[in-house]
Amino acid sequence: MKIELALLAPAEAFALPYYAEAHRAYHNAGHVRAVLHALGSRQVLTPTLALAIWGHDLIYDPRKHDNEQQSADVFDGWLAERRAPADLRADIHALILATRHAAPATTGAEALLIDADLSILGANAEAFAAYDAAIRREYRHVPGLLYRVGRKKILRGFLERERIFTTPEFAELEDQARVNLAAAIATL
Repeated sequence: MKIELALLAPAEAFALPYYAEAHRAYHNAGHVRAVLHALGSRQVLTPTLALAIWGHDLIYDPRKHDNEQQSADVFDGWLAERRAPADLRADIHALILATRHAAPATTGAEALLIDADLSILGANAEAFAAYDAAIRREYRHVPGLLYRVGRKKILRGFLERERIFTTPEFAELEDQARVNLAAAIATL
């Protein structure tokens, strides 16, 4: 725990330039801080989760499909340079990869991180609309029709889940997330 705490401020300093890249409208430091707050306000934020959050979107290129893998690898390299223990590095690597949202969580920490990362889906309508608009800006290179088709598929994927949020800490966001997703799909 001591090593994780000692790494938090340097991790933030390392990560902030990545999150300040001009092409980021949503996947920026504001998103990182929102995920930290989502866990912190529920009193489940650990130093390991905080480190994973700082590393989870380091690499973000909306034209690529391996951002999480690249982010995990870059952050792991940074942790290795600081001689972080192998078990901590492995935990953080797995947590970052869990944010691909491609498979169910395998640990409680992964479930919390996934739910926190998705918590914007259950935000009030105004915050959700701002998020949705920011995602469109990140994908401005995609023509309108292709964007609408792809975005609908992604949003429907979340809406068709039995449960969007799998932890008790985020369960209260479920109903609003379903309302937001259905409304966004209807406008596409």
